[in-house]
Amino acid sequence: MDPLPLPSNLVAAARSEGRGGRLDLLPRLVAEATARWSLTLGPPFEPGGVTAWVAPARGPRGTDLVLKVVWPHDDAAHEAAGLRAWDGRGAVRLHAAARLDGAEALLLERCRPGDPLSALPEPEQDVVVAGILRRLWSASVPVDAGFPTLAAMCDRWAGEFERKAAAGRCPLDAGLARTALAVFRSLPSNADDRVLLATDLHAGNVLSAERHPWLAIDPKPHVGDPAYDATQHMLNCDRLHTDPEALADRMAGLLGLDGARVRLWLFARCAQESPDWPGLDDVARRLAP
Repeated sequence: MDPLPLPSNLVAAARSEGRGGRLDLLPRLVAEATARWSLTLGPPFEPGGVTAWVAPARGPRGTDLVLKVVWPHDDAAHEAAGLRAWDGRGAVRLHAAARLDGAEALLLERCRPGDPLSALPEPEQDVVVAGILRRLWSASVPVDAGFPTLAAMCDRWAGEFERKAAAGRCPLDAGLARTALAVFRSLPSNADDRVLLATDLHAGNVLSAERHPWLAIDPKPHVGDPAYDATQHMLNCDRLHTDPEALADRMAGLLGLDGARVRLWLFARCAQESPDWPGLDDVARRLAP
């Protein structure tokens, strides 16, 4: 039997983070999922992501699919549940899911032609991202659905930021860092509306498709303030470093949201990410309330 091909990004991340043992488990896990759903697999997508093995697949009736074997991590623990709730509105459809030994297998709709939205100019990306977010937010989510909250995610990230700052890794002055953390922790609790968020929607996670022109992949569902949900797209825009206020106001307008609130979220995220993302400290200073 030929060895299982491993995407380069997954291998690099596993080795750098001391998760090489998980790579050894992948052949068995992929074989188990392949047998469970009677799949014919192609080579995994390259360079791939850092937490999942993802490859094109054919079902027993020739259905064009994608197999994703993903290692558990906090922010993406409810991907399958989120895709079920959206049921193809704005995101790829989930055909099946199964718990494996220490991982989860997802059988997903395949996007064809599958070109990333990131190939388009940023202003065009804005319009597509906003349209997808509006569709995702329209999902009806039962109160007892069990999705994690945006507040819990922000509190965890704020704690990580505090530990980095205590270790001398924060490029912001202490006063601005405290302000940012206060904003980051308070915004989730004073939102007027709560919806099912993607939380990691950016142009690299949007692919061209046949069923709908553009579909989201790789969501990290949480319930919370819709004004948060454009931040990841904005963090990936070049315009963030030239005119962050205008970028935030544009996304707020496209999404029908309060511009001041979107700017606050962007300020807090830039500050929170600044220890590991060069240049975001300057953006945070420009956006500071």
